[in-house]
Amino acid sequence: MNALPAELARTLADLLGDGWRTDPSERLTYGYDNSRTQAMPDAVALPRTREQVQALVRACRAHRVPVIARGRGTNTTGAAVPSAGGVVVSFERMNRILEIRPGDRCAIVEPGALNGDVQRALREHGLFWPPDPTSADFSSIGGNLACNAGGPRAVKYGASRDNVLALVAVTGAGDLIRCGTATTKGSTGYDLQRLLVGSEGTLGLIVEATLKLTPLPAARRALRALYADVESAAAAVARLMAQPVAPSMLEFMDGDALRLASGHMRRGDAASVDDAMTRAGALLMIEADGDTDALSSSVAALRAAADGDGCLGVEPAADEAARERLWAARKALSPALRALAPGKINEDVVVPVSRIPELVAGVRALSADVALPIVCFGHAGNGNLHVNLMYDPADADQSSRAHAAMARVFALAIALGGTLSGEHGIGAAKRDFMPQAVDAPTLAAMRAVKAAFDPDGILNPGKLLPP
Repeated sequence: MNALPAELARTLADLLGDGWRTDPSERLTYGYDNSRTQAMPDAVALPRTREQVQALVRACRAHRVPVIARGRGTNTTGAAVPSAGGVVVSFERMNRILEIRPGDRCAIVEPGALNGDVQRALREHGLFWPPDPTSADFSSIGGNLACNAGGPRAVKYGASRDNVLALVAVTGAGDLIRCGTATTKGSTGYDLQRLLVGSEGTLGLIVEATLKLTPLPAARRALRALYADVESAAAAVARLMAQPVAPSMLEFMDGDALRLASGHMRRGDAASVDDAMTRAGALLMIEADGDTDALSSSVAALRAAADGDGCLGVEPAADEAARERLWAARKALSPALRALAPGKINEDVVVPVSRIPELVAGVRALSADVALPIVCFGHAGNGNLHVNLMYDPADADQSSRAHAAMARVFALAIALGGTLSGEHGIGAAKRDFMPQAVDAPTLAAMRAVKAAFDPDGILNPGKLLPP
């Protein structure tokens, strides 16, 4: 039964018309994200304008009703789940690309615009927006910004926070604020747009974003490096990132991940997998981009750094089709993991690149200790590994061991000078581990910032900051 105050429900129904949903079946659709957790919102709002968002927040604040911003629900930490009920605000109708300004290398978009749609529109102008999460074709720009999404290109071009110039947002007080400018330099007060990026809807609801664009590279080349074991591959990552040529992508797959992806690919296209992939202990996918004339020397430098103890071979992708087959192995991993176990805990810890060998070794030892498979892959150039702990949720003992093991993964990452997340964010899944990663005075400062933006605590309660 709808728990909203009747006065609020009437106000928002009048405001939003057919963008106000209270039917249980429709509410259920907006009650979960890719974390596989779920909660029922009291209502769903589908605004079309920033003015509607502002009026909605003010009305909810007057009744102390939670407001949860939602993109397309691809988040893996429960950040979009309405765990305290309230109103889910879906931005799917605010999906316009408002302006592309090639001369200023920026684009102005609404939060519901899909990353993939934006990239296709920019391609006509010879530009792109660097963040490229795996979910790019169906994740929204607003969601990317809320979680500071990155992806493989972040090693060279940075994550979402590094590629936004300005934001317009509605705070928890119902105020419309404008942060930043459509310029690549600015020193006028606090850097609030970068603060809002990664705040997971706890400080404000983004209603417009000015994105910093980059020219499409003239050419790109890919390399596949195979290693006898994960330690050798991890050591190669440290070498690659210590030399002057920055790869545009540097992805890591351990032996288990490699065999899973190979099996998945073989079922679809046997020609895309060779025996060397199935025998290797680890793989690095390395890519360089840039000016055609300079690319050969960049690839040579990366190839030399990738070679070393434990390297079984470094092979270039002969053409674009070969490059696509190489990256297909990485993209095949998520569906392939389903063959290993019915459940997984997927966390994206990050450590300094030089500590990757210790992280990988620690995770392998932990896997043996808890007798559960742990598959590692991810954005090695940023020290950002996706640790996938596989288990059967129906088995109480396995479930207990799996969750205890993931707590140990977090502790290991922090001990190595890293932190809880590189791009997935904190949400509800990692919230209670925040005191391990952030000291008490810093957490107090974060809570003070939260109170300034959201004085009544209505924006996405229960996420990011521990009680």
